[in-house]
Amino acid sequence: MISKFTLTFMAFFAIMNPISNLPAYMALVADDDQKISKAVAKNSLIIAFIIILVVTFSGHYIFQIFGITIHSLRIAGGILVALTGYHMINGVHAPLTNHLGANEKTNPMDIAISPLAMPLFAGPGTIATAITLSQGSFENQLITLTSFFILCLITYSLLISAKTISQVLGKNVMSVITRLMGLILTTIGIQMLVIGIRGSFHI
Repeated sequence: MISKFTLTFMAFFAIMNPISNLPAYMALVADDDQKISKAVAKNSLIIAFIIILVVTFSGHYIFQIFGITIHSLRIAGGILVALTGYHMINGVHAPLTNHLGANEKTNPMDIAISPLAMPLFAGPGTIATAITLSQGSFENQLITLTSFFILCLITYSLLISAKTISQVLGKNVMSVITRLMGLILTTIGIQMLVIGIRGSFHI
C-alpha cells in the first residue's frame, strides 16, 4: 500500500508541479491583497479536489458509457502524461500562463476556477492519472484521493508563501526543479503506457 501511495503521490506531484506554477499564481494575484490571494489559493484547490473526487468515483461509469477499457485509458493517459513531462523537460510547462499578465482585469474568484483549478491543478493529465490509478478497488480510490488531498495541502502552503519561495530559489533553481519533475513524469507516463499495452495484448 505504501508503494502504491508513493507512486500515486509522485505522479500527482510531478504532473501538478506546484513549484513551477508559483510564478503563474503570483502573476494572477499580483494586484490583490493577501486575504484575497489566500482565498483564491484555497478555492482553486478545493475545486481541483472536487474534480478529482468526481472522476475518481465516476471513472468506472465513464468507461461503461463510452465503452472504454482500463487498458486503453492507461495507454492514452500514459501518452498524455509522458508528453506533459517531455514539455516540462524542455521548459515549456503550462504555456497558457505565458499569456496571463498581472495587469489583466479579472475577477479574483474567477481565476480560482480557471486557469488555476483547471487546467493548472486538475488538468487533463491529472484527471487521466486519477482515473487510471484509482481503478480496480476501493483501496486504490482511497489512495488516489488521500494522496491528492495531501498534495493540495502542500500546494496551498506553497502558494501562500509564493513570493518568499520565488525569491529564495530564483528562476534558475525553479527551472531545474521543473525539468526534474518533467523527467519523473515522463517515466511515470511511459510506465502507464507499457502496462496498458501489456494488458491490451495480454503480453
